[in-house]
Formats: sequence, C-alpha cells, structure tokens
Amino acid sequence: MFEKIKNLFKKPEVKSEPEPKKVKEKKVAPVVPELTAKEKATAAGEPYINILSLELDPNDVNNGAFELDWNEKFIVNLIRAGYKQKDTDTDNVLVDRWFQTICRNIALEVWEQQQADPTNRDLRTVRTKNLGEGRTEVS
Repeated sequence: MFEKIKNLFKKPEVKSEPEPKKVKEKKVAPVVPELTAKEKATAAGEPYINILSLELDPNDVNNGAFELDWNEKFIVNLIRAGYKQKDTDTDNVLVDRWFQTICRNIALEVWEQQQADPTNRDLRTVRTKNLGEGRTEVS
C-alpha cells in the first residue's frame, strides 16, 4: 500500500522521443579571394607590368596593339629612370615611351647580332670603271 501512495505523489514519466544526435558543425574558414599577381606585387611594394592582350590585324600582321597593365610602383620607377619629360605626361605616355624603348632595343640587338655574324654580312666590294664622257660603271 505504501508503494501505491508513493506512486501517487510521483511525477508521471513522460516518454519522449530520443534526442537526435547533435551533428558537429564543421567550421568553415571564410573564403578569402586569392590575390592577383598585380595585387601581390603592389602589396609587396614591387613594380608590376604585364601584357593583358595582343591584337593583330588579320589583313596586315605588321599592325597590332598590346594592352598592358601596371601598378603605381612601376610608374614611379619609370619617372625615376627619366621617362617623364613633361609635367603633363600621363601614365599611359610613360608606359608607351618605355615600351617603345624596349622594342627598339630588341630590334637593335637582333640587327647587331646579324651584323656580327660573318655569314650574314654583305662582304661584296663595289667596283667602279670610268667609261669616259662623264659616265661610270658600278658593279
């Protein structure tokens, strides 16, 4: 009997569904976009120049254009090297002067190498013969 009275004052057991297992959430690091080469060079304080594209005229392969990209440090280096001639010179003008110098140096180097090679030199001698009456034969 005592057990019956004891059970009367006892809180009824509520059967509940078992708690679902807690899934551990994976910590995902925030996505950090990878820096471009230009951004890396700029952050490191280094000059940066790159050719973005090359366009050629399909009807005349001797005509074309380069699209270049650079950072401010590169422009500062060009100014220090003397590429700025006027206060009104823009960054585009400075880079264009630099690029023309690079192209000119490449052309001169190729020409000098050809001239230094004895097989490429023009070793012909020019002969003249006086034909009289103010005429000359050149061969």
